[in-house]
Amino acid sequence: MKATRISPHEVHFSAIRAQGAGGQNVNKVSNAVHLRFDIAASSLPDEVKARMAALPDHRITREGVVVIKAQESRSLEANRADALARLDELLQRALFVPKDRKATKPTFGSKQRRLEGKSARSGIKAMRGRVTD
Repeated sequence: MKATRISPHEVHFSAIRAQGAGGQNVNKVSNAVHLRFDIAASSLPDEVKARMAALPDHRITREGVVVIKAQESRSLEANRADALARLDELLQRALFVPKDRKATKPTFGSKQRRLEGKSARSGIKAMRGRVTD
């Protein structure tokens, strides 16, 4: 897994008002952050773009834009850092290349054990019939 960095000019931030209770400051200060990152327009390698767009994540829109809302902290800078950390976590998931699965065949011994088990079970069930003298 290669270390890939996202250029700061590819990430767009907008300050918004946070939701929920906040006291007197809630209606005056915009401390929450919306992070927007366009996957197709980024400088990431094409295979990483494809894997990132295909991630099953609700924060990725149909147009291929990552939208992350961070509002945990009361500080704008802390929320910005939190949003960048979440974007980096998404990128790390996209950088992981899954191994190709190689089809295998059952061994001769496993086939023999399976057939012996079936015949043993068949014998047990055959003994359940009516008793005739």
